[in-house]
Amino acid sequence: MDSTLAPGITIKPSKIDGKGCFATVHFRKGHKIAEYLGEKISRCEISRRVKGKRRLYISGLDSYWAIDASRLGNGTQYINHSCEPNCYVKVIHGHMLFFALHDIEPGEEILLDYEESYHTNGKRCVCRAASCRGRINKQERKRNKRK
Repeated sequence: MDSTLAPGITIKPSKIDGKGCFATVHFRKGHKIAEYLGEKISRCEISRRVKGKRRLYISGLDSYWAIDASRLGNGTQYINHSCEPNCYVKVIHGHMLFFALHDIEPGEEILLDYEESYHTNGKRCVCRAASCRGRINKQERKRNKRK
């Protein structure tokens, strides 16, 4: 498994949820950690793949394309959600890149605030952060109500 991992990371059990992505090297604030790799899929394929899944490794690139890291991933699919993240993601020229929000030390779990996700709206957050908002999605999506 290590041969396919992004440099500087390893996968271990996480106190937050299942497996986690951990630093094996020092990542300086503002520096790139890794790229999110996987199979590039369309919105139609996203809809098909998320049905009935408990664990999702799909991240949107733009309004049409996404990356499914459950296929051809490099370990970054195990970056868990936290309401107090130590990294952020930025899409640059069609590449989804993770950057350190502050210095990350070897052994530290790499954490991202998902903010918006394909998880069911209002999915309960289990990050245990002091400022935990109680759900993964940053804002509740408004549901269309028929009158």
